[in-house]
Amino acid sequence: MPDPEQAGDGDVAGVGADLEPGTVLAAYRRGLFPMRLGRRGRLGWWSPAHRGVIPLDGLRVTRSLRRNVNRFEIRVDTGFETVMRACADPRRPHGWIDDEFVRAYVRLHELGWTHSVEAWCDGELVGGLYGVAVNGLFAGESMFHRETDASKVALVALVDRLRATGASLLDVQWVTPHLESLGAVEISRADYGERLRAALDVDVRW
Repeated sequence: MPDPEQAGDGDVAGVGADLEPGTVLAAYRRGLFPMRLGRRGRLGWWSPAHRGVIPLDGLRVTRSLRRNVNRFEIRVDTGFETVMRACADPRRPHGWIDDEFVRAYVRLHELGWTHSVEAWCDGELVGGLYGVAVNGLFAGESMFHRETDASKVALVALVDRLRATGASLLDVQWVTPHLESLGAVEISRADYGERLRAALDVDVRW
């Protein structure tokens, strides 16, 4: 879900370190997330001054999207690496997910920290998203679709799941026009920090 084109000069909090599970999880708990500085650049740790979130009671579901919900079968965590590699397709604009990120987040998935929500049609994976879940926080990382509305349907399913489990914060890093159309809003870094602390205090089981 992050888009490097949305970044500002003050959005990078640090450069370097590694993608070991402990490092990555500590970063998310502090409001940071990792992303390259450029397609093949150094590892940066980002904390946007204007953070994108989707309020769980503010997701915009259009009439046409609601009609399409039943076209897809929703599955959770049945193809995490496949979803991530689809999001990492180098033909996509602003691609930033490389093999090191795939290995790191697959490892986190094996440990129970990262998850995928998938849209299937006629036995084929046609859309989905993945992200990091820490207590009441879900940090959405990226989404893809191969059929109209497939990724949006996965997002609807994610929000339903987060609301059912008692999660409180859906982080999308930056607000893009696409995410804004779905209800994403910008909040300040300080506001995000307060919401993050509250989310981490909630015991949520994915």
